[in-house]
Amino acid sequence: MNWNRQQPSPMPSHKYHDVYARVAVPLEDRTWPSRRLTEAPLWVPVDLRDGNQALAEPMDPARKRRFFELMVAMGYKEIEVGYPSASRTDYDFVRLIADERIAPPDVTVVVFTPARTELIEQTVASIAGIPNDVVIHMYAATAPLWRTVVLGHDRASLKELILEGGRHILKLAGHLPNVRFQFSPEVFNLTEPEYALEVCDAMTELWEASPDRPVILNLPATVEVATPNVYADQIEHMHRNLARRDSVILSVHPHNDRGTGVACAELAVLAGAQRVEGCIFGNGERTGNVDIATLALNLHAQGIDPMIDFSDIDEVRRTVEYATRLDVPPRHPYAGDLVHTAFSGTHQDAIRKGFAAHRPGEWEVPYLPIDPADLGRGYDEVIRVNSQSGKGGIAYLLETGYGIELPRRLQIDFARHVQHHTDTTGDEVTAADLWALFEATYLGGEPAVSLAGYQTSDTGTTVTLRADGTERTSTHEGVGPVEALVEALAAGGVTVDVLSLHQTSIGAGSDSEALTLLEHRAGGVTRWTAGRDRSVLAASLAAVLRATA
Repeated sequence: MNWNRQQPSPMPSHKYHDVYARVAVPLEDRTWPSRRLTEAPLWVPVDLRDGNQALAEPMDPARKRRFFELMVAMGYKEIEVGYPSASRTDYDFVRLIADERIAPPDVTVVVFTPARTELIEQTVASIAGIPNDVVIHMYAATAPLWRTVVLGHDRASLKELILEGGRHILKLAGHLPNVRFQFSPEVFNLTEPEYALEVCDAMTELWEASPDRPVILNLPATVEVATPNVYADQIEHMHRNLARRDSVILSVHPHNDRGTGVACAELAVLAGAQRVEGCIFGNGERTGNVDIATLALNLHAQGIDPMIDFSDIDEVRRTVEYATRLDVPPRHPYAGDLVHTAFSGTHQDAIRKGFAAHRPGEWEVPYLPIDPADLGRGYDEVIRVNSQSGKGGIAYLLETGYGIELPRRLQIDFARHVQHHTDTTGDEVTAADLWALFEATYLGGEPAVSLAGYQTSDTGTTVTLRADGTERTSTHEGVGPVEALVEALAAGGVTVDVLSLHQTSIGAGSDSEALTLLEHRAGGVTRWTAGRDRSVLAASLAAVLRATA
């Protein structure tokens, strides 16, 4: 092979074994490759449990509730809401669902528990009084390495431990008409096929699975270790050999360690899976859970209704970013800021010609697999991309010259001002010119209201505002200074609808100043303002006040 001049690398690849050396892969007469996706599976977002466990700062009750309400508004009908035995916060959130009835009647609530007696008891206690359908999801790791190293069991003793957990759930909740059961053999994809089948069949027998009260068997690729076709073979083997198959909802829970979680889920549905657990935008332990936003919109792009509403994807993203404190990357397949943006002149030319030839009712535009309008986005960034990218050094010059890092949406907004400036003057723009224009655009103007003072305590924040020579003081319980200032302004008739808030700095080292960048909506129009100060908090307050200018 003279055309391939690659040489052996110094990587110690010999340390690892492929999946075929670790577990028997069944099924040689597979049928899934000839099938087609024709409808959406049942989506089950697990962001509030699995995704929450992957956060450096787990969600507080306010973030959990806002995320839950987003999922409900998008149309999810089965939602894993927490791990009640893991923390007081999770337990209290399940109780919030019970006490405040925030779940609509058609939404099924899922709670998660290990196969341990005392934790099962806590879990069952957490769902008391919930009128909705409830799924109690019990799991235990079944793969050989986990059995021996982590749990200290052989196959027989682990099966008995799992059955004992199942019996305890049945004793505590089997009489409840709105409760169904779910079992996950964790690390299913590295579990011996015959053992996984044995344990799953034992659970459906114990729980008396029936078409009227089906049992969910959830088969996770807990650590992704093989190409997606292997997982599909494993799922089809279970699909074809499970006892009481008409009384089983076959579910999958792929992770993304190899970066092929989406492919695993799609092939698993071809192989017989009816239900998919994952996270919106894919947050999860290590390299993430499967991204159920991508999965759903992949169906949409093939003409299949995903049964979930992504028509305002930027609001979905804002809420997820708020709840998780994690940014969605700019190249995310559907939600990224740059996903519909082409920087290549040839791409731009093809897109422009595609728009010119476009006919209403069907979508065929080069480089754009779906219409951005389906996601609530416009076409400005698509059809003006080269005029924007001609000013692509804007962010680079501000960062290298002043240490300022602008979020992508602010880069787009500021680029329009720069474009107007250059079109008017015809001048070359330097870093100093950019900073002067930035100051005039986002740091100029006198706010309509000024902050006379504020004071924080354990219970909340007191704010004093001055407008037209008059001061007004108000107290706001349970919130910090920024939230209190927004509430105080609203009470005075000045609404600042904060969409996002970003922190950066001007300069570096001990002489640097904090710069807060605030995205807000007023009169249906999204705008940006900024605040600067030696203090991060003071800069944030200044940005909110400047939004009143």
